[in-house]
Amino acid sequence: MNLELTSDYLSLEDFENLLRATEPLVLAAALKDKVNTCRSYLDRKVESSEQLIYGINTGFGSLCDTAISKKDLETLQRNLVCSHACGTGEEVPQAIVRRMLLLKILGLSKGASGVQLATIERLLFFLNQGIYPVVYQQGSLGASGDLAPLAHLSLPLIGEGEVYHENEKISTQELNKKFNLEPIILQSKEGLALLNGTQFMSAYASYAIDQAYRLFDGFNQVAALSIEAFDARKEPFSANVNEIRNQVGQIRVAAWFRSQLEGSQIMEQAKAHVQDPYSFRCIPQVHGATLDTIDHAAQIVTREINAVTDNPTVFPDDDQVVSAGNFHGQPLALILDFLAIAMAEMGSISERRTYKLISGTRGLPAFLVQNPGLNSGLMITQYTSASIVSQNKQLCTPASVDSIDSSNGQEDHVSMGANAATKLYRVLDNCQKILAIELIHAAQGLEFRRPLQAAVWTEDLHAQFRAVVPVLDKDRVLSTDIAKSVAFIQQYIQHD
Repeated sequence: MNLELTSDYLSLEDFENLLRATEPLVLAAALKDKVNTCRSYLDRKVESSEQLIYGINTGFGSLCDTAISKKDLETLQRNLVCSHACGTGEEVPQAIVRRMLLLKILGLSKGASGVQLATIERLLFFLNQGIYPVVYQQGSLGASGDLAPLAHLSLPLIGEGEVYHENEKISTQELNKKFNLEPIILQSKEGLALLNGTQFMSAYASYAIDQAYRLFDGFNQVAALSIEAFDARKEPFSANVNEIRNQVGQIRVAAWFRSQLEGSQIMEQAKAHVQDPYSFRCIPQVHGATLDTIDHAAQIVTREINAVTDNPTVFPDDDQVVSAGNFHGQPLALILDFLAIAMAEMGSISERRTYKLISGTRGLPAFLVQNPGLNSGLMITQYTSASIVSQNKQLCTPASVDSIDSSNGQEDHVSMGANAATKLYRVLDNCQKILAIELIHAAQGLEFRRPLQAAVWTEDLHAQFRAVVPVLDKDRVLSTDIAKSVAFIQQYIQHD
């Protein structure tokens, strides 16, 4: 049974479902017709006209006015892919490369790029067979498309480069022999269609949105456990005080915490303190602002996964081949930076709750351990969290405010969205660790509130965690606990 790709506008949920589908993905007949119609139009245009059309019968970048003879058009496209495959640095994770493949398929299948159907079909074959080209993280300026990463993504199409298949890195020559494949002979414009586009940035961005929502839920769940462990007050989550602020995310977060904490004996007991520190009292405001940011970023990414971002763009019905700038990554660069800041703030306020829980206040022992002094308890786990939070702050320097002139001044403003994307990936990874450390502290703090019971949902999280990480009754090697907690968080936030 095949899963048919149509021209329908995809939501991010639709996109994630396509990524996770086990059925082979195929193009609907209507999409195939659009692709073939566009390719036929472009062939006629090239054959019947001596007009210079960027990237089709000209050079690239600042060589845009250099004419290329018709007999060299295939060589031109192959040369483009090879010359632009100059990425370096760490390899892009296979899960992100899978997203790149699907995004490139989606963009090319809209029938405005002029590619052969065979080229898209080969990309679909890679996706369906779990064949992931080796792509490198460094090399894209985030304008003119993600040139270097997409060149590496495209190398296996023409028999070059390396791929992963069943987690084994092999040469494309080995791959072609294994599956009896012949290299694709690129036609006019195809190399440019493959290399121009925002699929590197969009792949990271779509991943980041999915992970950000999951981490956001995780931060809320663990914060609820911290609230109970710290014996915080419930009034800051009241409907009236949050609704008069008029911020949608804040209102939603406060409502969630009211529901989550309902029935807690700890929350209902009389409090000796009048106010809580901001890291507890301002959870609706801080977490809510991040939720609003994720929602905004999701709107931009949804538009991008449904877009055509290569150049030039082919419009058969209008008899036009338009050279413009849809490859420019500015819309993504800005929200990638914005999302990194918003998620880093979730880590920042989480670390502050971690710090408060070991402060020896609210009836809790210093560093959340019996016999502090003889035992250091959770003293240094907070140091670890603080160091990661500090690294996130450094990673949150915006990439999108930078630009470097390239291609002899033809490409004189770039987005640097690719750097924003890889920085955000690291911020999200760091947030998992920060959250895992808060969970260690919150679970340990709750032990000192017994025999009082926390809310049902909080007790359930605590019980699940205790099945993985036991109570700290005396000093032990805590890097093991952190690793177990990170693994727990990774599994816990993946629920749908």
